[in-house]
Amino acid sequence: MATGAKITGAVTRWWWVRHAPVPNPEARCYGQFDKDCDVSNHALFKHQAKLLPKGAVWYASNLLRARKTAEQLALHGADMRELNIDPNLAEQHFGDWQGLTYVEIAEKHANNHLFWLGPPEHRPPGGESFVDLRDRTVRSIDRLTEEHRGRDIVATAHGGTIRAALAHAFDLHPEAAVRFEIDNVSLTMIEHFEQADPAHAWRVAFVNYMPRDLVVARAAALA
Repeated sequence: MATGAKITGAVTRWWWVRHAPVPNPEARCYGQFDKDCDVSNHALFKHQAKLLPKGAVWYASNLLRARKTAEQLALHGADMRELNIDPNLAEQHFGDWQGLTYVEIAEKHANNHLFWLGPPEHRPPGGESFVDLRDRTVRSIDRLTEEHRGRDIVATAHGGTIRAALAHAFDLHPEAAVRFEIDNVSLTMIEHFEQADPAHAWRVAFVNYMPRDLVVARAAALA
């Protein structure tokens, strides 16, 4: 889209929020295990809640950590009137790898991918690949973008889900998509322009936004 071009038609904005941190001292892969999360960083939740739009439709994955993050944002001032649940926004299912430490996965399964647990096309035994995750996430993104055309959509989800949304927006190869850093409680905003050429309808406004001073201060307090 050229600078200064007139924008017509509906613009749908996705406000992605990664769930709050999951205590994981043994560094185990938890994937779709329904783990709880730490929502004690009230300053961070208050800050992020102020950035979210009024009157948005809200979605979360079916996992506790995503639902709880949405509820905490609402408790800290975000305008959430109803929370809709979509299991297609859940994290990647790592199958037999879930419950193993990352070291065990690397040693036992010869996977030492730098940015993901394995190559994005690889499907762990009993689980799904990142490509599988991307495909199911995109199905929901396209459906919900149509259903809520011209609205703001707040989605509390997972690092893998948000990387899948970025892959869709940028038309990225999966190997490139998994290189995005997505921090806990960070915001990523992606816009869809209804009347644009479908091949160029998505625009990424920002990725992985969070106030670093609040995160550093919280980490220091817990040390």
